[in-house]
Order: sequence, then structure tokens, then C-alpha cells
Amino acid sequence: MMNSKGFPDIRYIKGVGEKRAALLGKLGIQNLYDLVHFYPRDYLDFSAVVPIEKIVPDTVCTFRAFIGYEPVKNEIRHGMTIYKTLLCDGEDSVHLNIFNNAYMAMALHEGDEYIFNGKVTQSRYGYEISNPNIISAKSEQLIQPIYPQTAGLNTKAISKIINNGLEEYFKINDTDIIPDGIRHTFRLCHEQFALRSIHFPKSMNDVEIAKSRLIFEELLTLQAGMRKLKTRNKGITNAILTECDISPFVSFLPFTLTNAQIRAIEQCACDMKQNIPMNRLIQGDVGSGKTVVAAALIFLAAKNKIQSAFMAPTEILATQHYNTLKKLTEPFGLKSELLTGSVGAKEKRRIKQALESGEADFVIGTHALLTDDVTFKNLGFIVTDEQHRFGVNQRGTLAIKGSNPHTLVMSATPIPRTLSLIIYGDLDLTIIDELPKGRQKISTYAVDSSYHERLYAFIKKHLDKGLQAYIVCPLVDESDVSELTAATEHAQKLSEKHFSAYKVGLLHGKMKPKDKEKIMSAFVKNEIQLLVSTVVIEVGVDVPNAVIMMIENAERFGLSQLHQLRGRVGRGTEKSYCVLVSDAKGENAKSRLETMCRTSDGFVIADKDLELRGPGDFFGSRQHGLPELKIADFTQNMEAVRQTKAACDIIFSKDPELNLYEHTPLRQAVTRLFTDNEYLSLN
Repeated sequence: MMNSKGFPDIRYIKGVGEKRAALLGKLGIQNLYDLVHFYPRDYLDFSAVVPIEKIVPDTVCTFRAFIGYEPVKNEIRHGMTIYKTLLCDGEDSVHLNIFNNAYMAMALHEGDEYIFNGKVTQSRYGYEISNPNIISAKSEQLIQPIYPQTAGLNTKAISKIINNGLEEYFKINDTDIIPDGIRHTFRLCHEQFALRSIHFPKSMNDVEIAKSRLIFEELLTLQAGMRKLKTRNKGITNAILTECDISPFVSFLPFTLTNAQIRAIEQCACDMKQNIPMNRLIQGDVGSGKTVVAAALIFLAAKNKIQSAFMAPTEILATQHYNTLKKLTEPFGLKSELLTGSVGAKEKRRIKQALESGEADFVIGTHALLTDDVTFKNLGFIVTDEQHRFGVNQRGTLAIKGSNPHTLVMSATPIPRTLSLIIYGDLDLTIIDELPKGRQKISTYAVDSSYHERLYAFIKKHLDKGLQAYIVCPLVDESDVSELTAATEHAQKLSEKHFSAYKVGLLHGKMKPKDKEKIMSAFVKNEIQLLVSTVVIEVGVDVPNAVIMMIENAERFGLSQLHQLRGRVGRGTEKSYCVLVSDAKGENAKSRLETMCRTSDGFVIADKDLELRGPGDFFGSRQHGLPELKIADFTQNMEAVRQTKAACDIIFSKDPELNLYEHTPLRQAVTRLFTDNEYLSLN
């Protein structure tokens, strides 16, 4: 019986059945395709044998030997049994000990030859080896796969099922996903060789050849899918810019735009002059001026009788953007509105009417913009801030309120440039890599917890001047199993002891949205002088009066997180500081904190974060909507990322829809990879 992905259910594979199907399901194996793409996590190499005389004590080695005599059973104590025998290679010998494994002991027969792999030690009796890995010397499979396991299903059983599955798979799937031309250009083996060699290799060299091919295949499929997302439902838009003179807006600004901002505006305006909707990401560090770019484009849209909508993840951020955008556009007669959950019913009706009639040129809001009763006369331009806080589908919900509107998403989350082409594959990318002149440099220091008293005195000195500070903790509540500073406990202690003369606030992710907004609003108004928080303020509002960011247990945060937190200060005219408190002694932790002290370049930091921690910090549990990869590793396989991008360029240049016969297997693989994805759909 076939499943929705076109492959037999795992229950019907030889050697499986209902019980084993349930166990395989725990390993994520639901069908034949999942089975053959369930790759070993490691291998035991029985091919590199050495004579016993060449064994180096206290090292793992592999050697051939005959069983000297049938294993002898000895009861050491209640519940502990040891089987002993002697292993000989004709010249030398090793004592074999097998603990609590009668099955292994009884399978060894006097005079038979086996290959043993394990750690050999030296004792007064000579060489000894305990519970080694063992295969028959007659075995043709000297490279043994090791699979992730679950209770009731060991590696040997999984390997046997996969062997059966491969035969079935090749009967119904004899065409290669990678087109022949691409395979030859990039010197890749055929899929059949790759799958056989990854599971049952004849040598470790075969494993490497197979891995290279399968990594390439997985990344090619992913990139092809992201390419198709770019063209998904694009259609034709009527929101075309015919009047693109930005000079009135620029001349009115009280500051000079950076070259990066000008370049971003020009790229977007060029996109918006086309009848195909723009779908672009602007990525830039905190304070790089992304909002001004959005304001310039809203100005252009309004000049062309096109309405705009700007969506922010929180009410306080929406209000901040509203105040900024209104100030920048009001002199040109643009009519703006602010629509959030807390707006009164009467005011909401007025705003919705203004949007529907076209009286309002643009609106800034939260998820309130997504409700069915919010309609527009001519919505043609959408901006979303901090795109990772919204799913692709939420952006789509707003987009259907217009007729194929242009879309701009903005993010201050630094992502390594090498990963951007995959993570943001459904968007064209613009990077603002230049900060405006006069932007405050934040002095960053890493200290241990012995500095606490001095740091508190330093913070008080600034609070006494009317300035404000943050203290960030990695946990919310006190934990018996962790020494990490807890925000709730820490806030209480600080307000009662060290900062009893000051107004201390607490902010964390477990609070209700309304309560979080209330605390943050009070901090913006300087009604709270010291804000103790978790990373909930990582992406937050502009508080120019906040000049100190102190981060407890800084080693617990990723570099990109630390960089985002640091960006909460340095937004005004006063000198600002970031202090990383950590007692961690590990080299990895030290290296990360040193990077923070050395540079403020978000992309340099993101590259270092990727190097030290891997891609998890960038993708997180949501994976940015990306399908899960089985074998490719962005940290290790960046050359393959570049190669598969080049391969995609070749394929899509002649077949953008993957409709050619030779691309049918790739199109099917793309559909499979993206099927049932919560964030992305090719339909």
C-alpha cells in the first residue's frame, strides 16, 4: 500500500510487520523512502587489521584471531557473569572477556576465525579485550554501519530491514534525482551506488563518495524548492511605480542616508517598477536604518496612489514605528493610521473605513491587520518587521488583502552571508552593511561574577544621572538543578538590596502579552530605571535613554543573541556599555565572549557563531520553515551549498518550472521534501 508520498508504508516491507513498524516510527521511518534514507550515524571499520604483535596497549584496534577454546562461564557475583577464552593468530594471543552476554559467547566456536574491534589493555596475564565488536572473518561486509536505535530494534535488525528495503526501492525508483549532465559536471556517483554504499560500503572511501553525492542531492533538492517558492503564486501586480523621484523625501531628512540605505531603496524601487511583485528581505544590523528605507518606499508608493501596510510583532514596536514613519511622511501630506489590539472599537471602525476608502495612505499595526474586516482600497506594498516573528503564511494572509502586492521583510537578526541564500531562499536579499554616522559605539567587556559589586555601583552612577539599564538573565524562575541566574529571583534580590532606592522592573516570556507591553512601556517612559529581563527584549523597542546592558551567565547565549541584546543600548547620544558576566572556563565560551568584545559587526559575529555552535542557533526549533535535512550540515558543507546553487542556476535557466522529463525525479523530490511543511508550501 502506497502512502501520500508515493512509497509503500513501512509495514509492508519484508521483515517489518506491525510491531516493528511502530518501533521504526519512533525513529521517524514511516515509509520505504524514509527507510532507505535513514543513514548510519557511524561505522565500524573491520578492514584495517593489525597483527596482535603490533597492537598498542590502551588503544582501539582491529585484529584477526582464532578462538582457542569454547568460552568458559564464570559467576563473579550474583547477577554478574563473565565468559573467558583465548584468541590466537598463530603467533600471539589476547585474553577475551565477555560480560553478561551469553548470546555473544555461545556464538563463538573453537577453531573459528573472527575479526575483533575494541580497546586492548595490558595486564599481568598479557593482552586483554572485553566485550569487543566481533564479525566472522568470512564476512564480506568489513565496514559495518551503526544506526540510531530504539529499544527493541538494534543496528543489526535495522541493517537487515534496510537491505530488504533497498531491493524494493530500486524496483520502483530506477531514475536518478540528479540529472545526468549535473551529475557528470560535478563528478557525482549514481543514486543507486550512493544508497548501497552509504548502508553497505566496501570501503570507507565508498562511504565518502556516497556522502558527497547524497549531501549534494539533499542541498540541490532544498535549493530547487526554495527557487520554486520565489515564483510561487507571483502573478501580475498593478501596484507599479511610475513616479520614482525620491529626492523630495531625501532632502527633507535631518540626516544623510548611508550608501547602503541608498542602494537598498534603489533596489526595491527597481523591483517595484516591474509588474511582477517584489519579494525582498532587507537584512541589517540594529540601528542600520532599515525603517528609513521602508519610509522612503512608503513615500514612493503613496505618490503612485498605492496604499501600504507595515506589520510589527508587538504593539509597542508598532507604536514606535508609527511615530517614526508619521514624522518622516507627514510633511508630504501622507495620512497614516495605527491599528493594534488595544485601539478602541469606535477608533477601529474609523481606521478601517479610512483604509477601505483610500483616505489613509498607509497603516502600521500588529496581527490586528490580519482580521477579515480589515480591507484596503489599493494595497500594493507590505512591510513586515522582524520577519522571523511571523510565519510565511501570516505574510500571505496580509498579502491577499491586495492584488499581488510588493512585499518587503526586514530583519536585524544577523545570518551568515553563506547561509542567507538557503534560509531566505524565497526572498531576494538586500544587505545594509553600513551604520549611519554618529551611531554610538558600544564598549563591550567580559568579566567574572567577582565584579558584581563594582558593576552595580557603575549602574547606579548612571541611574543617578537619569539614565537606564538592563540586566538580562538566562532563566525565568529559580531552579534547584542550575546555578544560572534566574530573572524573577534576581529582580527581587536587586530591588530589595542593591537597588532598593530605584525603580526595578521584571520582564520575561511567561508573562501575558498585555503585562509585557505594560512593563516595556513604563521602561520607555523612564518610569522603570532598571529592567531585569530574559531574552524577551532581544528584539525590542528603541529606548535611547538605556545605556548599560549587563548579561548574566553570558556563556549560555549564542553570539547572535548576545549581539541582538547589545543592540538594545547605544541608541541615544550618551556613551553606552555592554558587560558580559561569565565564570565559564571552557575555551569555546572564552572564544565567543572575546569575539563579542572584539567586533560589533553582526555578520562577523554570525559567521563565528556558526563556526562554534553550528546552525541550530540560526534555525532554532522552527528551522525558519526549512524542511529537516538528514545528511547535509551547513557548517561542514558550505562548498556543497555553493555547488548546488550553481547547479540550480544551470537547471532553472532552461527549465524554471522543472517540467522537462529529465527533471521529473527532481521535481518529485522537491515536492516530497516540502510536503506537510508547516511554514512553506509549493502549492
